[in-house]
Amino acid sequence: MNNPVTIEPKVSVIVAVYNQERFIGRCLRSLLHQTIPHDTYEIIVVNDGSTDKTSYALELFCDPSDSVVQVITNEINIGLPASINRGIKAARAPYIVRVDSDDFVNSNFINFLHFYLENNIHADAVACDYLLLNDTENVLEQCDCQKKPIACAIMFRKEQLFDIGLYDEQFHYHEERELRIRFEQKYKVYHLGVPLYRYRRHDSNITNDHKEMEEYRQAIIRKHGDAATDL
Repeated sequence: MNNPVTIEPKVSVIVAVYNQERFIGRCLRSLLHQTIPHDTYEIIVVNDGSTDKTSYALELFCDPSDSVVQVITNEINIGLPASINRGIKAARAPYIVRVDSDDFVNSNFINFLHFYLENNIHADAVACDYLLLNDTENVLEQCDCQKKPIACAIMFRKEQLFDIGLYDEQFHYHEERELRIRFEQKYKVYHLGVPLYRYRRHDSNITNDHKEMEEYRQAIIRKHGDAATDL
């Protein structure tokens, strides 16, 4: 009897989640309804020690017969950058894209970003534009990711993320800015001017903690000096 052929995914989507029982379902439904076949991508969810009903919500998307969604569980909360790194290390695909657990995406999100990198071999990474939404998913603004960058909606080549050392796990805020400074010292992020990402603004966004955000902004400046002067 022949063994079934294992198809390696082309894209790994990393979703780190902590106490987002309210939004994680919306996020995963959008990722499961993409315009490319399920066997061409994987979704790796890292549950970072959630204490609400996030674990139960994740069980609804983890059919043992369908391996698209894989859940890695941290027994204790280790923080966002460490959780993302754990997901990247588990990824099987050559392309990595991060989606936050309280956001969601257009059905062409994975397809368009992957197509861009596959057909532009000079491009190291590509970021798409996004729609800023309120808590009830009404559109507040269409945003240019070059003028208003966010942590997600950037597809990287995995080997280059490893080359720069992944996320610095000391940065619990501004982790994406610190990573991008190091990435752009060697590589370039290209722009896809299509709003494929849905960035949700709500009261529990971690970016609402202004004191912590400022402390980590200063930490980036101390670490990178002139390279961080535009923060």
